[in-house]
Amino acid sequence: MDLQHLALHRTDGAPIYLQLYRRYREAISEGKLRPGDRVPSVRSLASELNVARGTVEAAYQMLVSEGYFVARGAAGTVVSPRLEHLAGPGQTPPARAASAPSNARMASSAALPFQLGLPALDAFPRKAWARLAGRSLRTLETVAMAYPDPAGYEPLRRAIATYLGISRGITCTHDQVFVTSGYRGALDLICQTLLKPADTGWFEDPGYVHARQFLERIGVRLTPVPVDAEGLNVTAGLQRASHASFAVVTPTHQSPLGMALSLPRRLELLDWAAQRRAWIIEDDYDSEFRYQGRPLPALKSLDGHGRVLYTGTFSKVLFPGLRLAYLVVPQAQVGRFKDAVTIFPGPGSISPQATVASFMEEGHFARHLRKMRTLYAERRGYLVDALERYGADWLRVQPQAGGIHVSAGLASRQDDIALTTAANAKGLAVEALGRWRIRKASQGGLLMGYANFASEDDAVKAVKRLLRVIKDSPA
Repeated sequence: MDLQHLALHRTDGAPIYLQLYRRYREAISEGKLRPGDRVPSVRSLASELNVARGTVEAAYQMLVSEGYFVARGAAGTVVSPRLEHLAGPGQTPPARAASAPSNARMASSAALPFQLGLPALDAFPRKAWARLAGRSLRTLETVAMAYPDPAGYEPLRRAIATYLGISRGITCTHDQVFVTSGYRGALDLICQTLLKPADTGWFEDPGYVHARQFLERIGVRLTPVPVDAEGLNVTAGLQRASHASFAVVTPTHQSPLGMALSLPRRLELLDWAAQRRAWIIEDDYDSEFRYQGRPLPALKSLDGHGRVLYTGTFSKVLFPGLRLAYLVVPQAQVGRFKDAVTIFPGPGSISPQATVASFMEEGHFARHLRKMRTLYAERRGYLVDALERYGADWLRVQPQAGGIHVSAGLASRQDDIALTTAANAKGLAVEALGRWRIRKASQGGLLMGYANFASEDDAVKAVKRLLRVIKDSPA
């Protein structure tokens, strides 16, 4: 590929590494680069483009992480040969990302050891939040007394659209964004708008237990689809329920095992949805927290046929008490969702939404995310080190690139649900992997949050308490 196709613009608004990443992705989708083609080395490309080596390394790392590139050591880096089997006339070029700023952060009372889904409560910028909340109450007093927009506070929807364009590669307008009362509020809106009772959908196994329970309660049928090192096994989904009308996936950071959905699998899933006119519900929880390379772009950024419904939440990046999440719908579906949302209670009071909007617009959110990535990488180290030092005979820690919890397999055939029941009675909020499975597995596992381990000593003490419970439980 001629390097002129990699033309970078310093006034583009997007970081140079992200521009370079996009140029390569577009070149691959347009056939200018083919599977197996070798790309320039980091050193030579940096010299040719007159940019820092770290900039090129960041772009290449993203491309390798997503499966576009394969690094072959001394043999160089090439476009993944696996893309050859998935390319075709139905494949559309990835969507371009928009440009602008991002932001977030908060805290409160003591958390239980290993508690899942709870951000670092001790690291939330309470003073900045309180100042913004007070200002929102003063300036929004009259507006807050009127009927709120059921789609959510418009400045917040604009801030979300801007943030997603920069950080997640999603090109959308604020009209496509709907603020909801938590993730389950987003699921409810999707189900009421697009799905019918008794519709069949794919669900990752293991998968997010609370989403599964909600969907089962409202009457849809879930087909368990296994996950492996590449995420959701699309081939297995086709074998088990090719006629499904939707799929619920966590492609950036599989819940709860932590692997990313590989690029070939992403393309397979999108192709299935386009052919079947099925919906993909993308749960992008914890995507901001990735400790190996930069956060992966969303599946939605590859959606050329308008089949992906993208959901995100402020529970993990700010605090769960907000009960705020958001849904991005395809442009063609905006009208249907605007009609549907009028009969929903909406996301609630304007005041917290206004505070989040200010938090994002004024740069607090971006600074908070940078700080929390560093903090969580450190706290993850506390827990993993303690587990490997004291619990290697009992637990096998699974590799994970991101998130705020660790999964570990039990070395013995102990019943993980019985074990966690005993641990919970001792004040340890560890969860059983078995609860997150639809089909039973021969080996159990544990899920352990680490965001609130403020020191290495905290993690060691909690691990030793957990190990005492494991040793006392029947094999």
